[in-house]
Amino acid sequence: MSDGMQLDLKKPLDKMTAKELRELVLKQVPQVTGASGLGKDELLVQIKAALGMGGEDGPKTSPYKTKILSMKQKMRALRTKRTEVAGDGGRKQKEILRRQINKLKKRTRRLAKA
Repeated sequence: MSDGMQLDLKKPLDKMTAKELRELVLKQVPQVTGASGLGKDELLVQIKAALGMGGEDGPKTSPYKTKILSMKQKMRALRTKRTEVAGDGGRKQKEILRRQINKLKKRTRRLAKA
């Protein structure tokens, strides 16, 4: 689009936070629209496309994303089930559900790191 555009950068685009990238877009790159709703990866792709810089095909996504999302859905279901369990007899059941939720949270964090 605009090959001759120069940006005033204090650090490389890849090292900037999403908040810094949004400010950069608002002030210096008007070609990018919808910056407030984009994540860091999408912002980088949009900025590089607007500046004519190549190098990325799209935002990076985790290969485990679908597995993580299914685990989070299962956690939500377990949380609602835990709130439905009532009475003193349900105390043990609540503890079991709490442990299951905790294990799922740990697993999703490990997968997100990988």
